[in-house]
Amino acid sequence: MGDWQNVRFSDVLVDGSLSYGIVQPGSHTEVDSVPMVRVNDIKNGYIKTGDILRVSSDIEKKYQRTRLSGGELLITVVGSVGECAIVPDKLKGWNVARAVSVARIKDCYDKKFIKYCFKTEDLIFQMYGNTNDTVQPTLNLSSLKALTLTIPKLEEQKAIASVLSSLDDKIDLLHRQNKTLEAMAETLFRQWFVEEAHEDWETVRVGDFVKTNVSSITKNTKLKRIRYLDTGSLTEGKIEGFQSLDMSDAPSRARRIVKHNDVLISTVRPNQKHYGIIKNPDEDIIVSTGFCVITCEKINPHFIFILLTTSDMTEYLHSIAEASTSTYPSLKPSDIECLKFKLPPDDRLDEFSEYADNAWSKIEYNHIQIRTLENLRDTMLPKLMSGEVRVA
Repeated sequence: MGDWQNVRFSDVLVDGSLSYGIVQPGSHTEVDSVPMVRVNDIKNGYIKTGDILRVSSDIEKKYQRTRLSGGELLITVVGSVGECAIVPDKLKGWNVARAVSVARIKDCYDKKFIKYCFKTEDLIFQMYGNTNDTVQPTLNLSSLKALTLTIPKLEEQKAIASVLSSLDDKIDLLHRQNKTLEAMAETLFRQWFVEEAHEDWETVRVGDFVKTNVSSITKNTKLKRIRYLDTGSLTEGKIEGFQSLDMSDAPSRARRIVKHNDVLISTVRPNQKHYGIIKNPDEDIIVSTGFCVITCEKINPHFIFILLTTSDMTEYLHSIAEASTSTYPSLKPSDIECLKFKLPPDDRLDEFSEYADNAWSKIEYNHIQIRTLENLRDTMLPKLMSGEVRVA
């Protein structure tokens, strides 16, 4: 590592400067409004553009210094501090919210390598050691610029970044394949069971075909350690990760036992889309009581999953939750059980079930590959970024 150097983050920046984004942008719909990147849009090295916030062009004109031209490094400085991503060309002309800093990297440094620096334990420790936690973790720009990075020569930066980004790109491709498979199944569901639904189909209740919260941990459980899934770790079918805990240290909400093909829907703020299907869980997987665990005994679970997670249904469930007497929008299992739908004939339901089962088999296979690639990347990253393993 004799040829690696310690540099301040400010040394890798064009003009040594960083910029905050727009303060209190609001939400605007006029034709010339400007789309924005927010903190929650930056995750795992990529920028999500599904739910776009726009800012008035009059407000945006005051923040031209953070208008994006492509190739910048965006770094979150509030909340999830240190999430970062490189701006793709398709986001040229966008801007960023206040909690996102815009870094323009000098040509003598590799942008992807700098991005991976923010995933190293050393830099994470430096960042969180300098945050202000008065409301939520906040890193000011002076502290961000003062971070110390350990960097090899440009050729090795590029080689290391190439190895890691090839893994990340494959992971991202598999996630996008899964999104496509789910979208195709939802499209087929909408066509067959909404647009082509017959008036003479029987109207039935969800509760006639499923059971909710069937099994929970009791004082007689023999589990010593569990892998716990809370509501925030499952979003739109994607599990971010489990918490490995001693049973004695587990939170009181860690109680629900799940089995293969159980559908999980968060009963709190349904519009946040914390839902998914559990596939082949080990016996130590325990989920939060914040989920309604739906066991489909008489109907295909993928049919119920799509029925309960379409945009229209999510909006309807949230309206029910907002009308609750709780201190925050929440559902009861009975709210889900009482939902009504038109029951299609058996042959059409069987045909859809076969299609959906095949689609989710592919999705689960992709999830297994994703976990393997993520483990490989997470093992290699610290070794490559510290120089322990060298790349020619």
